[in-house]
Amino acid sequence: MQLKNPILGLCQQSTFMLSAAKVDQCPDDEGFEVAFAGRSNAGKSSALNTLTHASLARTSKTPGRTQLLNFFKLDDDRRLVDLPGYGYAKVPIPLKLHWQRHLEAYLGGRESLKGLILMMDIRHPMTDFDLLMLDWAVASGMPMHILLTKADKLTYGAAKNVLLKVQSDIRKGWGDAISIQLFSAPKRMGLEDAYTVLAGWMELADKGAEVAQPGV
Repeated sequence: MQLKNPILGLCQQSTFMLSAAKVDQCPDDEGFEVAFAGRSNAGKSSALNTLTHASLARTSKTPGRTQLLNFFKLDDDRRLVDLPGYGYAKVPIPLKLHWQRHLEAYLGGRESLKGLILMMDIRHPMTDFDLLMLDWAVASGMPMHILLTKADKLTYGAAKNVLLKVQSDIRKGWGDAISIQLFSAPKRMGLEDAYTVLAGWMELADKGAEVAQPGV
């Protein structure tokens, strides 16, 4: 029998913890963190809110509104982190440079970071920012899982074709270590696969749940 994924309860009780403008303002570097990254307007905040069944992350029609590292508590040992969105032209250059400097410091020095969820808009995948994140993840040995967001904007057949194309490109350029799936926040598509990844990274998969590897 398929048992309930243990990450579900934690996500449903998640609460806002703090916002950090600099790495030294982050919570103590212990336990388990999973960070959510993506180019501005890739659907990152909507994905976080759907996964947590709450309105934790601020959504906006104006891209680039997430300007801090936002931490959300699942339990005493586990956190989700909403990283600043990147790549929107209207964000001032000094602010972009600030984000970049502190994002690099967070990603490169955070011992509790166990994995990175990268959001790509299925209509505009593999942007320059996405390629940089793929390079960084492989070079640093950081587990990465990609959500092809806004999959409801395409027919299922078209979405599946994009998934297969991006998956093929990633395997050719970066190997087989990076997993990928379709995701839609409004349609709640792909939640189970995403929860499976989170549970594995946070070492919850062996606590009474039979979970499969995420589909591709």
